[in-house]
Amino acid sequence: MGRVDDKVALITGGARGLGEATGRLMAREGATVVLTDILDDDGKALAESIQSEGGMAEYIRQDVTDEDQWDELISDITSRHGRIDVVVNNAGVVHDATVEDTTLEAWRHVNAVNSEAVFLGTRAAIKAMKDQDPQGGSIVNISSVAGLVGIDNLAAYNASKGAVRLFSKSAALHVAQSGYNIRVNSVHPSYTWTPMVQHLGDNTGDRDAFFDALGEAHPLGRPGVPMDIAYGVIYLASDESTWVTGSELVIDGGLTAR
Repeated sequence: MGRVDDKVALITGGARGLGEATGRLMAREGATVVLTDILDDDGKALAESIQSEGGMAEYIRQDVTDEDQWDELISDITSRHGRIDVVVNNAGVVHDATVEDTTLEAWRHVNAVNSEAVFLGTRAAIKAMKDQDPQGGSIVNISSVAGLVGIDNLAAYNASKGAVRLFSKSAALHVAQSGYNIRVNSVHPSYTWTPMVQHLGDNTGDRDAFFDALGEAHPLGRPGVPMDIAYGVIYLASDESTWVTGSELVIDGGLTAR
């Protein structure tokens, strides 16, 4: 028996990186997975790959910052699958810049994708899930260690991920006190070797040296891999965590323990 058997799970930013790992794991553990992204070729290829392995997956193009698309997407999923059990707000972007070097345009873009889209996804999920008694649902919002501690060259990213952390707690309290049987939690990865983090490495001029430096920065001696985070997400998505809400799951190789 799979850990998320018969659940319908939406994963934004699902074409690669953390989204890809989470989608593969969810499908392997019995969920019907809906992957959304703007990377159409990668998203379609991933859905086909999951299907070829016997999993249930589909890809839908989505701009997570578009309010109307959220309503249309959730309506489409619930009309075709009858319900939605899990929403993982994973889509994200990074801007490698200090506060002095961050433009207003870059600030707004990062916060639109990383913070405002999490609000839109959470609100849309609650609207659908609150009438699914007694099953309810689980909303997992991907924040970061940058939502817990400051990083000098990630000013906009810090702000966006800090917003996800406290917003998730507010939403968790609201749905619990409303009796909706919906849980809302945030996940806080440290540097995980995804295309986004590899891009930060390329900005230093030496990706290999950056990888080695990340290993030295983490007490466990290495940066994360996407599956490290996916296992945390599936715990929060599953019925193993029915008494967990408003929490922040830190998966960081010990980075913030210092």
